[in-house]
Amino acid sequence: MDDKVSLGKVSATPEAIALLDEIIADHGPVLFHQSGGCCDGSSPMCYPRGDFIVGDRDVLLGTIGDTPVYISASQYEAWKHTDLVIDVVPGRGGMFSLDNGREKRFLTRSTVCNVP
Repeated sequence: MDDKVSLGKVSATPEAIALLDEIIADHGPVLFHQSGGCCDGSSPMCYPRGDFIVGDRDVLLGTIGDTPVYISASQYEAWKHTDLVIDVVPGRGGMFSLDNGREKRFLTRSTVCNVP
């Protein structure tokens, strides 16, 4: 059981929820990990829940339904004043992400929060 506390800083569009439901139907429970860049840019990567090891320093941004959304601590520091919205656009998903090959992919959009 995950002992991380959700920050409630993520939501999803209806299109993202529909794609997520498709993926869960095919693969069972999944999780998102917000990529920090490199090969797949800064895409939300979707993995089977048992195939991705959540790091001690990963931050639980929140959940979309029952699907947890994590981000690395260093990436969270850069984005901590934003709320993330998982959306879907046409294209190919990240190489190892479960949205790959579906001709649509997850995309992270953000809104700036009030900074105390």
